[in-house]
Amino acid sequence: MNKTRLAAGLAAVCASVLASTSAWAALKEGDAVPDFKLQASLAGKEFSYALKDALKKGPVVVYFYPSAYTGGCNIQAHTFAVNVDKFATAGASIIGVSLDSIKRLNDFSADPEYCAGKIPVASDADGKVSKAFDLAVSEIPAGRKDTRGVEIDHARVDRTTFIVTPDGKVAATVGGLPPAANVEKALEVVQGLNGSKAEGKKS
Repeated sequence: MNKTRLAAGLAAVCASVLASTSAWAALKEGDAVPDFKLQASLAGKEFSYALKDALKKGPVVVYFYPSAYTGGCNIQAHTFAVNVDKFATAGASIIGVSLDSIKRLNDFSADPEYCAGKIPVASDADGKVSKAFDLAVSEIPAGRKDTRGVEIDHARVDRTTFIVTPDGKVAATVGGLPPAANVEKALEVVQGLNGSKAEGKKS
């Protein structure tokens, strides 16, 4: 009986891993990314964000996350915020995207514990941009609350980060990792791009 339960458990784990992988697979290295414009917030102030404009200045880290003010997303936003200078040194900018309303993101972007006014977050309330990146949008169970005790009233996507080069192509897709590791991997990729450029200039 124990062996049967163990086998069933392993099968369930394998199925879960496969499901997770297929969920965040999305656009792959070399794929062209869809241009998008979204209402975003930085330090509590709303503005219109355009990916095309950001790419004119260098690589962009576009990170999709389930919801502001939830455990993993809080960690990820904080990790991006404390490493923002490292990304900037490597020539890259950052934009977070979720299905949160812009009102929720105004609070989140200014919260000193998380975005801390250092990274912008954009509202993809209808999920169109998420779907354009081939991410699956799923509903959050009714009654689910965030870390402030406020009910979450929007859908979600899995944590997935795209590193986009100035020519609008995916350099790497990062998914299936814990929040902090997701950021660390994105930074590693960005620094690799920067290093390649530096080596190219020397030769």
